[in-house]
Amino acid sequence: MELRVPRRRGAQEPVASFLRDPNTGRIYRRGRLLGTGAFGRCYKLTDMSTNRVFALKVVPRGRLSGLDQWGKRGPPSRRQVEREIELHSQLRHRNVVGFHGHFADRDNVYLVLEYCSRKSLAHVLKARKTLTEPEVRYYLRGIVAGLQYLHQQGIIHRDLKLSNFFITKNMEVKVGDLGLATKVGPGGHCHGGLCGTPNYLAPEVVSRKGHSFRSDIWALGCIMYTALTGFPPFKASPLPEMYRNIRDAHYPVPAHLSPNARRLIARLLAPNPADRPSLDQVLEDDFFTQGFTPDQLPPRSCHTAPIFTIPQPLDKLFQKATQLFLAVTQRRAPRSFVPKMPTAPAPEDPLKTPREAAKEGLSHPPHKAEAPEGQTRPQVPYLETPIHLLLRRSLRGRSLRGHLPGTEESPGIPGDGAEVVTRLLQNCLDFMPAGEQDPPGRQQPVLWATKWVDYSNKYGFGYELSDGSTGVLLRDGTHIALQPALGCISYSPVQGEVVTFTWRDIPDSLATKVAVLQLFTRYMQRWLLEGGKLPAQPSLSPGPGFSLLHFLKSDQALLLLFSNQTMQVNFYHDHTKLLLNWAGEEPLLTYIDQERQATSHPLGVLQRHGCSEALRQRLRYTLHLLWTF
Repeated sequence: MELRVPRRRGAQEPVASFLRDPNTGRIYRRGRLLGTGAFGRCYKLTDMSTNRVFALKVVPRGRLSGLDQWGKRGPPSRRQVEREIELHSQLRHRNVVGFHGHFADRDNVYLVLEYCSRKSLAHVLKARKTLTEPEVRYYLRGIVAGLQYLHQQGIIHRDLKLSNFFITKNMEVKVGDLGLATKVGPGGHCHGGLCGTPNYLAPEVVSRKGHSFRSDIWALGCIMYTALTGFPPFKASPLPEMYRNIRDAHYPVPAHLSPNARRLIARLLAPNPADRPSLDQVLEDDFFTQGFTPDQLPPRSCHTAPIFTIPQPLDKLFQKATQLFLAVTQRRAPRSFVPKMPTAPAPEDPLKTPREAAKEGLSHPPHKAEAPEGQTRPQVPYLETPIHLLLRRSLRGRSLRGHLPGTEESPGIPGDGAEVVTRLLQNCLDFMPAGEQDPPGRQQPVLWATKWVDYSNKYGFGYELSDGSTGVLLRDGTHIALQPALGCISYSPVQGEVVTFTWRDIPDSLATKVAVLQLFTRYMQRWLLEGGKLPAQPSLSPGPGFSLLHFLKSDQALLLLFSNQTMQVNFYHDHTKLLLNWAGEEPLLTYIDQERQATSHPLGVLQRHGCSEALRQRLRYTLHLLWTF
């Protein structure tokens, strides 16, 4: 007598070892079980005629209900499976799991999908506990690309989570499992049912107002948070409390996350869908534009944290120039890259220039950049913290090198401009009345640095201006720039001297530096996004003598000072920026707020009428940065 083990209630029937697709006649061999989901299982599948490997999603017919399960977390309906097949079969994108066919027999419905041998991000996180920020940027770029494609097709995924992002042999991430995906309805929303994974549900979904594209954006914030911390922002138990926290966007903020990571998570997890960024805006966030993103991750990163010694895209671009460049710099006698600061206070009489003479309305007794001995400077009100310098580099001063044959003095104001800009801000702040809001401003085209990359430990500090020209303040204290509008390359061996070349006339002695400039340019154009959008005019393109004189990094801001006395300060924590440049003979201050809106004010207007406390604090912090020169 044969003994039969009773099958557990709800257990799924075994899948045959060989399957035939009646539509194509293809024979498949079922392999090992890859994973089990709420509504089915996934197996490795091999096409017997080609040996091509796929993933097989199996949905048992016996578990299909007859009606749509809107608002219920029960088994899928026949219509839901049909909808998944209908939607997925029409999708073709490198960051969406490929759909290769479907068929059915009396027991199951089979979906033949792209095989992703590295499993899912959930498997990676289980092995790794947490991921590094460069890895998260890498994965999010792929996820956002796939999600952009879905949204362009009018599809909301509705179940974005780590286990639904699959990784190929080449470490490419793909969005998969469209079992709950649906087309948007009128107004960009779909049915108000409660479906998806509880931890990742958006406030509007919890409130049964329906899914929208911004609901997927919310899930993206949960995914980013989970990948960086190892746990979801909203715990699943008890459920009512979790839903309350979701509605209020109340979640713990780990201190170890970078400021840019915390800010992007907060933007993604905004309770109001309208306050969440679009997918394009996600990629424009400082978390991406100011952080290194690897070109590719090694397979071992599925189990152990990768080591990023040199940014991989830069490494590829610079590997041909590295040995030659280092050989050239090492042959030079060692010297400091930052000119020594004078120990005595600056002279009483300022350098008189046409611009200074024209701004009598701002002229008051000059304040020295160095405080008199025994006198202490006021504490920095901005964020109520002192200045913590991280790095400073400068173009060589004239005292470091004599005038070179073949070079000419660049036109403009004598000196490096730091003293002039310091006086302007000092005078403005000293005589500015108290104010509660900024005076009416204007839209003014300005020339500013839209991209930058700091690789000064090896090569230098590179930047791209809003007119498309690029430059590098090299590690040896010289400057080289590519100016497409002028069709030339300009080289500054010291402050105030410049020599220009056409592409045909580049001397052999500068070939390596020109190569480094080209590689920086290629890197920024390929890998970096612009930090904002401001009005621009071709007439604003710099002349051949334009160069970056100084860059200074603190723990809160980056300051750039250019040879035309344009100053730019990027504040890390809220993405705001200050630009001080010249509109004719008038100093003009442009403030870019958190919404990337730019407003320009003549500095004299601010001095007479005052400004908001937010702008005043940033001006004070900038002044303290300038005092460090």
